[in-house]
Amino acid sequence: MTIESACPACGDKVGASFYDLPAIPTNSCLLINDREAALAFPVAPLRLCLCPGCGFIFNAAWEASRTVYSESYEETQGFSPTFNAFHERLARDLIARHDLHGKRVIEIGCGKGEFLALLCRLGDNEGIGYDPTFVPGRLGDATAGRARFLRELFDETTGPVACDFLCCKMTLEHIPDVGRFVGMVRRALDGQEGTCVFFQVPNAKLVLQDEAFWDVYYEHCSYFTAHSLSGLFRRCGFAVDRVWTDYDGQYLMIEARPASAPVPVPAGQAAVAETRQWAEAFRQGVGATIATWREQLTEAAASGRRTVLWGSGSKAVAFLTTVGLNGEVASVVDINPFRHGRYLPATGHEIISPDELSTTPPDLVVVMNSVYRDEIRKMLQAQGCAPELQCL
Repeated sequence: MTIESACPACGDKVGASFYDLPAIPTNSCLLINDREAALAFPVAPLRLCLCPGCGFIFNAAWEASRTVYSESYEETQGFSPTFNAFHERLARDLIARHDLHGKRVIEIGCGKGEFLALLCRLGDNEGIGYDPTFVPGRLGDATAGRARFLRELFDETTGPVACDFLCCKMTLEHIPDVGRFVGMVRRALDGQEGTCVFFQVPNAKLVLQDEAFWDVYYEHCSYFTAHSLSGLFRRCGFAVDRVWTDYDGQYLMIEARPASAPVPVPAGQAAVAETRQWAEAFRQGVGATIATWREQLTEAAASGRRTVLWGSGSKAVAFLTTVGLNGEVASVVDINPFRHGRYLPATGHEIISPDELSTTPPDLVVVMNSVYRDEIRKMLQAQGCAPELQCL
């Protein structure tokens, strides 16, 4: 589809989209209490476009009024030992490399506060977290009074902030006007050239190369490669120190500092051309990938095999709604107890605890994130289950 729009990262004109979905759920992580409400959940179109100037990818059909972020937004991965080990390793690395001991730390989009609590506890730091989805009382005494949480957005009304370290994990991809947002963060740090900022986003290179359609959903209106992310920060007045990936390549990370003078932005035509190649390969191949999953799980159901998905977050919602599955998948499992007994938007699948698998053992478990394969296999064994495991 060709509808001209302006790139939110650099302002260039953007034309044709390379991936379109007519109707997908507008939220993937909201807690839905009954199946009827889940089946009637609002949907909206998605139209992914690639900026020919900077390589930034965005949903040109996104509308702010369609997404909701509140206490009912249940996104945490903090019940996974694998994820918690990664979180602690990352926190210790940042503390060690930036000497975060007795310092002031700000986190934008802190979620349920687990990572900010780690930075404060492990480095004896003082922290402030901003997020409308924060739930008071969930952390217990994990911060020992070292952090406070504001259930609000970090925006133009926040004003200048004084801090030694500012982090923003898995939040920028939810923001449409990324140039305006990162520019606002830069202005909030005026006069603090020594402050390090750390951002973490999904790695769009991996999404495109793996034809990972399950990582494309409505809340994620912005998608970054290393080139487009570093270019964005430079255009907004940051000197980029480091760009790298972690968590099996799934997360793209950047460290930068406020620059005292305008920062040159390399043209990067080769990098943009490479991203265009990845996007074109995705466009040509994703239909077959979707069809293969649909055929495989339809055949499994027809042969009497019981299939469950492990993981009830955004990947599961995108996977089921894009492939067009419903009764072919018997259950959706999650280790997060706050999600148990709730329902997936659009498909209406009830989310169950792993403990329930012992009474109705699955024949096939489709794991929504391969990084958790070993963790999930051990939990299945503890339930006396030995199904076939397949990973997205």
